[in-house]
Amino acid sequence: MRIARIHNTSEAESTAPANVDLTLLDPLIAKYKSQKGNMIPLLQGAQSIFGYIPREAFEKLATETSLKLSDMYGVATFYAQFRLKPVGKHIIKVCHGTACHVQNANAITDALKEALGINDGETTEDRVFTLESVACLGCCSLAPVMMIGDETYGKLTGKAAVNIIKNIRLAEGN
Repeated sequence: MRIARIHNTSEAESTAPANVDLTLLDPLIAKYKSQKGNMIPLLQGAQSIFGYIPREAFEKLATETSLKLSDMYGVATFYAQFRLKPVGKHIIKVCHGTACHVQNANAITDALKEALGINDGETTEDRVFTLESVACLGCCSLAPVMMIGDETYGKLTGKAAVNIIKNIRLAEGN
């Protein structure tokens, strides 16, 4: 009896847009190709272009700069600044530093997870929101606090955090 092989696709592959315009990397590569210590600026530039670093971008960077794919992937997975999956238009960062933790930051995260239907580190299906717990936002006097883009929201409750998300959706017609 023959058993059909099931091909496993990673989450990153299944959520990545089908067509990534790799020509957008050309000016970046031209700028950094021959510079020593170019790996992090190249990865940062690729992420700035696409919002994350698609697999195809890693491959193009490796081919055109002679950087090792495994080295780039090692750096990208080591540093929290790099993303390997697409993120939402709005990244919600909930502070879980000491002051926010004591003021029940978990209630904020739990309420947002329930309202958005995602877990920490995930993006909504419509790619509007990404939820992230972070170590500290440096706004301890406003604890508990979250940031969405450059906007800081403090002295939150779970209900207040969910209302902020609802207002963003309403403002954008979602």
